Amino acid sequence: MVSDGQVVVKFGNILAKHCLDQRCSMELLRAAEHTQSICSQLGIVARVKAVTGESRASSELLLSNVQNLIQAVQHVLRAAEAACVKGLGQPPAEPEEEEVAVFCQQWRKNLTQHRAKEALNSDRDELGLRKTRGAKAEPTLMSLVQEQPPWSRNIPKHPSPRKAHTVMDRHL
Repeated sequence: MVSDGQVVVKFGNILAKHCLDQRCSMELLRAAEHTQSICSQLGIVARVKAVTGESRASSELLLSNVQNLIQAVQHVLRAAEAACVKGLGQPPAEPEEEEVAVFCQQWRKNLTQHRAKEALNSDRDELGLRKTRGAKAEPTLMSLVQEQPPWSRNIPKHPSPRKAHTVMDRHL
């Protein structure tokens, strides 16, 4: 979980670097920094638990940190969605940054298509308010990540120390 958290932190930092809106960029950086500190805490707690064995207190602390990490990752993804909607500048030719940009463009395209379909198939009541029954939720970055194949398929059985994982090699 810690390494997956690190992937999300890297993803957030890359997006923040290329976000055209300063406020969204700062929010994304704060969310990524918070996620980074929770990842560090979780790593420490996991190492302590490995040494101390099965203690109820260490199990509860570990579970609490995992829940905090999940919330922090969700915050990064919501901030990333805002950054994508506001717009991203041209990423340099670095493969990781280009991969993040393509991923975000795919999500934004899905969101735009969803909104266009919603506008054409307006399910509005007599007051002009959208009906909630039967309405499909807008696509989120979290849903796009969850649609990807499980991350465990992308990790070799014996990882080579020479190959560094890219941001999008591993999925949540």
